[in-house]
Amino acid sequence: MTLESCLRRQDIWRSRRISKSSDAVATGFEALDHRLPGGGWPKGALTEILVENVIRSPLWLILPMLAALTTLRSWQAWINPPALPYPPGLDQSGIDLSKTLLIETKDHAEILWSAEQALRSRACSAVICWPSKLTQTEMRRLQLAAEGGDTLGICFRNKTALRQHSMATLRMRCYELPNGMEIDFLKCRGGPLHQNISIHRLRGNTSVTINT
Repeated sequence: MTLESCLRRQDIWRSRRISKSSDAVATGFEALDHRLPGGGWPKGALTEILVENVIRSPLWLILPMLAALTTLRSWQAWINPPALPYPPGLDQSGIDLSKTLLIETKDHAEILWSAEQALRSRACSAVICWPSKLTQTEMRRLQLAAEGGDTLGICFRNKTALRQHSMATLRMRCYELPNGMEIDFLKCRGGPLHQNISIHRLRGNTSVTINT
């Protein structure tokens, strides 16, 4: 295989793409913003959030960012959430439901295809997905799609993914607390791996977790 043929492949990381977009969107949590390069969620990149149970994914952690992006582009895509989000809670948090696209998939292949297309489309300001598993190649494709579309991607996964290598720009593990969450950075391109970051749930965000 020649170097030229390698560079044409979409599943191979190219180092010159790493700093394509230095934009960030504030998380809405001061303790987290101060520790993230650029002061927020990396835009044009994929963030992987590892949790104990994806059915209880901490949506409140990303809602301030989604609200801030709601005026940009046409859509925010939610791909294969484990249960229906709670519309009144999203609306209360400033999410434009008319611009929220809920995509239900049949299998793993459809999750990946939908996520990659949405990230690359430039029609979405943010894409959130819940894949049950990801290979290194699949993760790399999602990261490249986020870069290509300059889209903010969030991927919720179970803690079992800790054993796998990740190509995401930002990877964090979350531990649920009574009034919030403790976060460890497992990977943070351009910044140190901060540990034990305590985040408190914002007032009014108690009803925006996934409704089971």
